[in-house]
Amino acid sequence: MSESTPAAPPVAPPERDAKPRHGVEIRTPIPGPNAREIIARDHRYLMTSTKTAPIVAASGEGVWITDVDGNRLLDFASGVAVQATGYSHPEVVRAIREQAGKLTHFAGTDFYYENQTRLAERLAHLTPGAFDKKVFFTNSGTESAEAALKMARFYRQRPIVIGLLGAFHGRTMGSLTMTTSKPVQRGRFMPYVGGGHHIPAPNCYRCPYKLEYPSCDLYCAKILKELYFQTSIPPDDVAAFIAEPVMGEGGYIVPPPRWHTTLKSILDEHHILYLDDEVQAGIGRTGKMFAIEHFGVEPDILSMAKAIGGGLPLGAIAFRSTLDFPTQGSHSNTFGGNVAAVAASLATLDVIEKEHLVDNARIQGTYLLARLRELQSKYEEIGDVRGLGLMTATEFVQDRSTKEPAVAFRDRVLVEAYQRGLILLPCGRSSLRYIPPLIVQRAEIDEAMEILDHAIRAARAAG
Repeated sequence: MSESTPAAPPVAPPERDAKPRHGVEIRTPIPGPNAREIIARDHRYLMTSTKTAPIVAASGEGVWITDVDGNRLLDFASGVAVQATGYSHPEVVRAIREQAGKLTHFAGTDFYYENQTRLAERLAHLTPGAFDKKVFFTNSGTESAEAALKMARFYRQRPIVIGLLGAFHGRTMGSLTMTTSKPVQRGRFMPYVGGGHHIPAPNCYRCPYKLEYPSCDLYCAKILKELYFQTSIPPDDVAAFIAEPVMGEGGYIVPPPRWHTTLKSILDEHHILYLDDEVQAGIGRTGKMFAIEHFGVEPDILSMAKAIGGGLPLGAIAFRSTLDFPTQGSHSNTFGGNVAAVAASLATLDVIEKEHLVDNARIQGTYLLARLRELQSKYEEIGDVRGLGLMTATEFVQDRSTKEPAVAFRDRVLVEAYQRGLILLPCGRSSLRYIPPLIVQRAEIDEAMEILDHAIRAARAAG
């Protein structure tokens, strides 16, 4: 199994409910008749996108989604890690309604908003790093990556940024330069923004160098200095290194202990900025407010989005104040820091603090990993179980000795799961990710694992 950094024993947060408030309820096949009609219209009028399952949501509450046919499903995708406090949390809903009744927009970055300032102050104190910080607001994860990349190039005045193979940083042209999780994301969009280089990601389950941890001596980090800086990448031309602390779309890969600190020491030696992409891993998801805190590294620029907006579009970067642009207009946007989204963000952070959801992510994440490993002992198709907190995954293989990815089997498990009322998302080549809202409780995890068990058995029987 992949390595992860052990956390200190967490303090148990108060339990919400001993049992699920609802439970899965399937009234029609999924998709049902109403869903099928909407899906047909969607195919007619919307751009082909990345739809994963034919689920048409009507409403959400907590960890539950009700679709347009009245089916109640257990959501272990949480809007791709967006709904940290669950769907329709009353405090978040109240904050959005109150702000919408006052003001929703007033020329974005051209004027001033008090709640923007409050959120910036809060993020500057929450993000790791014992130095003065500033914040810039965006609308999404890819915009946060773009802002971080532009800032690094502007400040360092160097043309190269290095990233990891398998990483996902977004689909706009600058962030796409550093995204390498799937060929389909990059196909037919060349040329990308110049200066992007990549090295293999640390992956103890599928080590690209066929080594074993810890005897490998973290070659996956040291290779940057020992090989790339000696051959194809002049270190004095490198502005920044960008990485997800735990790889998201690329497979929920947890790097081995000391990988980040070893890499950071190499970067510091050459005055290269470290860009920490917390878009999926941040805001309590891994049992720390930001995932990089597991590894003891203070990034120069930290990008975030998804959960920070409480369900509304919001992103941000927090950065060393010395990296701020010296002139107005070097970078800006129209909708970044939208006041309704900022209100949702402030309420979300309040809920995370008051309900001890970072602790809950640690506690329930430990339990979820244990339950997934029980299934691994039962099914040979589960090659690896990995994760931190409530950012977990199982990787499916055709054979544990060869580790050949079982893509079709993973896809079948996904279908069998949602047909039984469990919403999941894929990641990597043949993995499923389990990212419920941070409010999830043990009984809800047990219900999800029971459905997953049935889904794996059904996928086996199908073929």
